[in-house]
Amino acid sequence: MTVADATQQASTPAKAAACAVAHAGVPAHFTMTEDEIIAKFPNRLRSYDLFRKMGSPRHIVAPMVDQSELAWRILSRRYGADLCYTPMFHAKLFSDDNPKYRNEQWQTNDEEKPVIVQFCANDPDILLKAAKLVEGQADAVDLNLGCPQRIASRGHYGSFLMEDWDLISRLIRKLHENLEIPVTAKIRVYEDVEKTVAYAKMVEAAGAQIITVHGRLREQKGHKTGLADWDKIKAVKEAVKVPVFANGNILYYEDIQRCLDATNTDGIMSAESNLYNPALFSGKILPTWQMAEEYLEICKDIPTKFAFIRAHMFKLFRYSLPIHTDLRQQLGTAKSLDEFRSFVCEMKSRLIEDSKKEDAMVFDPENVEIDALGYRKYPHWICQPALRFEHDKVHSQSKRLLNEALVENGSAKPVGESADNTPCESVSKDISESDSKRLKVTIE
Repeated sequence: MTVADATQQASTPAKAAACAVAHAGVPAHFTMTEDEIIAKFPNRLRSYDLFRKMGSPRHIVAPMVDQSELAWRILSRRYGADLCYTPMFHAKLFSDDNPKYRNEQWQTNDEEKPVIVQFCANDPDILLKAAKLVEGQADAVDLNLGCPQRIASRGHYGSFLMEDWDLISRLIRKLHENLEIPVTAKIRVYEDVEKTVAYAKMVEAAGAQIITVHGRLREQKGHKTGLADWDKIKAVKEAVKVPVFANGNILYYEDIQRCLDATNTDGIMSAESNLYNPALFSGKILPTWQMAEEYLEICKDIPTKFAFIRAHMFKLFRYSLPIHTDLRQQLGTAKSLDEFRSFVCEMKSRLIEDSKKEDAMVFDPENVEIDALGYRKYPHWICQPALRFEHDKVHSQSKRLLNEALVENGSAKPVGESADNTPCESVSKDISESDSKRLKVTIE
């Protein structure tokens, strides 16, 4: 049967179009050609035109559930972020007739450009309904194909769609053929580089105008995170024609250029490192209390859920709260912006005192000491990445900082050592000074 014969037998124009493209070797859900899509949306930006319109962003803040909200995006932009993604929104909840979820989660303003709204979804029609609600407010809509958490498995979205390429293609194509603004996608990699490249090319063919590649497997999460594979990100960049953002292994400002050089990607996305150091993209080394004060000032003008504020405070003061343990309760029970400000004021006072103590760690931002594992030795009151190790439970950054602070404050015995001062756990012999042995837990 010819394409013309199949088209004639189809009962509706839509079925005829689907039948025609299917016989031409194109998926049946591709109901329009690229020329037809361009004619339908003549003003919608594509690929590098979109990238350039957004200012050719090099520094990108990742979509983070309950954490990349408007106030945090504003703070990040002050310190070098060129493009920000919203938190991942659940398309079904976002598009529900009851606007409560949407009103609680989605915030923007006239100054916030560029911004990309991310959704998780497994139904093309529901995804389109949600995406339509942000047309005219966002520069693009992103499909989350990277979330590895258990809730994504139960809800069948994120990285748990990686076995269903047809569904992924239908989700992206539905937006590509029906949305006034572009669609982008954020993916993870497979063990096999060739499969990873084929996956990215399928996402591109479906209509994604920018692809962010998180260079970790779906299984690399929690204590099994390990390193992101920059070589696979590079392979994707070489295989597709749309802009590619790299995600993974960004701890310090210098890692940005290292990643760009290694992958040849168009921009670098950061998730967890941005949460612990919102000044990451500026290259500035700043005290935690300065970031906390600025964030709370923004929250005065931008209504922000207290749960979001509390989570940011716990991350910014990650290395100081185990020392000033009585302040944990104050932070945990704060129920107003004034109470959060009171917490930060008290913490700031104590951290300034910590920095002035005779035996305090001498800190020179221009000459930062490197530890045996290749990590930078910052005092606990400086913004820094969250470092956790699979193989080394004693000599991690968290333990080292806490031990140094406890000694400075007159504690009898550092954490992680037994009574005879021998480590409770031995250091893995697999750890070396090479960058390839650096391990970080992240949700990027």
